[in-house]
Amino acid sequence: MPAATRSAWCDVPPLQVKQFAALAMDEAPRLAQDILDEIRREFPHLPLVLDESGEPMALVGIRRAIEGFVRRLTDVSTDTTSEQQPPSVFQEFGRGQSLHGRSLDSLQAMYRLGVRLAWRRLAALGQRLRIPPPAMYELAESGYEYLDGLVDQSVRGYAEAAARQAGERLRLQRTLMDLLLEGRSATPPDPVKALTERAARIGWPVPERVAVGLLLRPARDAVAPAVGPDVLLDMEAERPRLVVPDPDAAGRPDLLRRALSGWSGAIGPPVAPPRAAKSLRWAEAAVALMERGLLPSDGVLHCTEHTQALVLLQPEELLDDLTRRALAPLAHCGPTHARRLAETLLAWLETRGGAPEVAARLGVHPQTVRYRLRQIRELWGAEVDDPDRRFELELVLRARRLRGELGP
Repeated sequence: MPAATRSAWCDVPPLQVKQFAALAMDEAPRLAQDILDEIRREFPHLPLVLDESGEPMALVGIRRAIEGFVRRLTDVSTDTTSEQQPPSVFQEFGRGQSLHGRSLDSLQAMYRLGVRLAWRRLAALGQRLRIPPPAMYELAESGYEYLDGLVDQSVRGYAEAAARQAGERLRLQRTLMDLLLEGRSATPPDPVKALTERAARIGWPVPERVAVGLLLRPARDAVAPAVGPDVLLDMEAERPRLVVPDPDAAGRPDLLRRALSGWSGAIGPPVAPPRAAKSLRWAEAAVALMERGLLPSDGVLHCTEHTQALVLLQPEELLDDLTRRALAPLAHCGPTHARRLAETLLAWLETRGGAPEVAARLGVHPQTVRYRLRQIRELWGAEVDDPDRRFELELVLRARRLRGELGP
């Protein structure tokens, strides 16, 4: 109600105002109890928190709210439109609703129920004392305005509690992820038991298998992907990490694909939860190859779909040394000729066929393949007939092809 509006109660004779206020104040304890009883009938699981004197805090709050409302409306000696802060108990009530997992809708439904009961009782008093209709209309209007103040207090308490809960859950979730992925804490005597206990604190059922992902931010202020509440997500790290439970479950791949649209990164292979750190290591290896342009970097890839590249390209130093030794016979050939011989050798090793099969694979004439194979025999001699030597050659040549050094 605007501050300049004159209260209709100013036109009510002072005696009637005092009588109404006295009766309403006398009625406040019974009305408060009736409101609380009705709320508990509608919401039977509502817990009652007692104050130091053993009286339900909700009952005290309702009674004080009724008394404050009557005093605010009928005290015509002051500015009755000035706002007074509702009792802080309603802020505590909002906190309690959040902590017990109830919605704001149910909270507001309780308040509306209370206002309806209060209006009926106060309207009956006004009718008995023949309070003029304009004053009673103002009574109803002011009741809902007063309700808004109570709701604001409760919503504030609700939001504060929800924020604290969310912050505490994030802290516990990071602790759980540290145990799973980093091992920063001392290794507990029973890792499985410790994992189960920490997971229970955030209501996370320990799955049979997990896959760990490592993400690259599309932008520094990118909004966290909506991966779902059962996926553990750590957005505090420079490269966000996620732990996906039961990654092969029905619908999970599609959910992740939609949630991670616009992101890039890698998801490691599924493993048992105690081995989650190994899944993360494969995801890290895949991301490193993505940054070098050796794996696709336009989305979130799954390591299980790029096993060959990860196995052949990951141990880079050892593979480079083996490549130098295995392909030493090509050192004296020109770069172009050496590449053609290497491609022909790899095609022969993969097909184990004759010149026509190799030629079809390379898209050249069989006579060209026969010429190259004779050169290969001259360069490597009997080594190309040794199974171990052939395995080494195919290994290093496949790795070179994955690096883009040989044609497909």
